[in-house]
Amino acid sequence: MIRPVDTLHLALRAITAHRLRSFLTLLGIAVGIAAVILLTSIGEGIHRFVLTEFTQFGTNLVSVVPGKVKTSGPAPTGIPTSVRPLTLEDAKALRRLPHITGMSAVVWGNTEVKGNGRLRRTTVEGVTPDMLKVYSMKIGSGQFLPPDETESARNFVVLGSKLKSELFGVDNALGERLTVGNLQFRVVGVLESKGQFLGIDLDDAAYIPTARALELYNRDGMMTIDLSYEEGIPAARISASIISLLKARHGREDFSITTQEDMLKTLSNILDILTMAVGALGSISLLVGGVGIVTIMTIAVTERTGEIGLLVALGAPRKTILGLFLGEAVALSALGGIFGLVLGFGLAQLIHLLVPALPVHTPIAFVIFAEVIAIVIGLLAGVLPARRAARLDPVEALRAE
Repeated sequence: MIRPVDTLHLALRAITAHRLRSFLTLLGIAVGIAAVILLTSIGEGIHRFVLTEFTQFGTNLVSVVPGKVKTSGPAPTGIPTSVRPLTLEDAKALRRLPHITGMSAVVWGNTEVKGNGRLRRTTVEGVTPDMLKVYSMKIGSGQFLPPDETESARNFVVLGSKLKSELFGVDNALGERLTVGNLQFRVVGVLESKGQFLGIDLDDAAYIPTARALELYNRDGMMTIDLSYEEGIPAARISASIISLLKARHGREDFSITTQEDMLKTLSNILDILTMAVGALGSISLLVGGVGIVTIMTIAVTERTGEIGLLVALGAPRKTILGLFLGEAVALSALGGIFGLVLGFGLAQLIHLLVPALPVHTPIAFVIFAEVIAIVIGLLAGVLPARRAARLDPVEALRAE
């Protein structure tokens, strides 16, 4: 009976006896594992980056927009199809709903902003005083729009940090006069830098009261009403209360609701599929590595026919011969897996250093899974050659020697 220690010693001796061949074999597995680690690291990094971009305004958000998103047959004749706008009264009614912590009735457009002898065309948003609370934004200097009565809000404007720099440079902008479109405003605050959101520069914008934006853009309703709600309250419960209130006010459901929670779930599912897809592409290299192990182990069985015959003649059980070659195949794939992990992780970090804007993240679960896959591939690839070795007739094997 051959001891397990002796079996391990024989397997390692077989690997080191043909160093170049063994290295090239494990390199096939290493390249496959490195490809899986690299691609899934990039995929997971992009996943986290996109979710971070979408959650920088908070996660407990609900948006209400005019118009019902649906598909139906031909519209009945004689019934108007115009969409009733979302009004400031609708917005104030929504703000009074239970568990609502903030409301921003939004109207936006692109117009000219003049100030300090300079002219700039930029985004001008009409918002309500709760905007900072709803979007998790902070004031850098001065104050935000005061809590005036919505319809009679004074002509105050708050500037994004970039727009402030473009118009006033390092000078203090508070108290200065601006012309937005054809209306006059006074600067009361400057926001802290928020950066970009999906390519949109949030700092290059001006924020004015909603009522003044309706006047500026000659609109009779909101483009969206964004609401924030308490932590721990189900989004479905908030949506149901919004639907109930607006149906009572409008007489029908002529609006659409989007919750941040539902959007993030859908987005996360899409990104998970993307990560799995790129990982599957990298797994093709693992199949190539598995074929390499099958080839090498088949050659090894042919080369060591005499050794197998001698072991069987000395009384080694068939399962010992099977374990010997399976152990060799698993050792090759495990070593290749470790080498591939180091290579893949190193390449991922190198890419992150060369391209800092590209997020890279390697979850430990992927590392463990990749190594397990490498061992399983070695086990599966070694089964057929090992079974062939275990079934050799000892007399014929010794005769071959």
